[in-house]
Amino acid sequence: VQLQASGGGLVQAGGSLRLSCAASGGTFSMYAMAWFRQAPGKEREFVTAISSWTGSRTYYADSVKGRFTISRDNAKNMVYLQMASLKPEDTAVYYCAADRRGSFANTRSDEYDYWGQGTQVTVSS
Repeated sequence: VQLQASGGGLVQAGGSLRLSCAASGGTFSMYAMAWFRQAPGKEREFVTAISSWTGSRTYYADSVKGRFTISRDNAKNMVYLQMASLKPEDTAVYYCAADRRGSFANTRSDEYDYWGQGTQVTVSS
């Protein structure tokens, strides 16, 4: 399974961005999907996850709850991260990840089997 994240960029505080993650290979709908981020000098941290198949369940880190929305489109093998009310502390490289067991809401990065290459999000104050 290959994952490719895109959509990052430079945005002012309070602005919005939508990240996309395209999956190829494997059976995408079976995978639970997540977004993580890593800021300079910090460890990679969990941002949000969405359940496999219908994506009816979502889970968010407290730091992004109410501002970020994860979604998936199984027909397109895509997962999205809509980010609103962005803050400078959201600046990081954002990674999409897939759990082939479909386990939902794992917040540990070592629980995920496949990773995208990352896309940079920079929020200016």
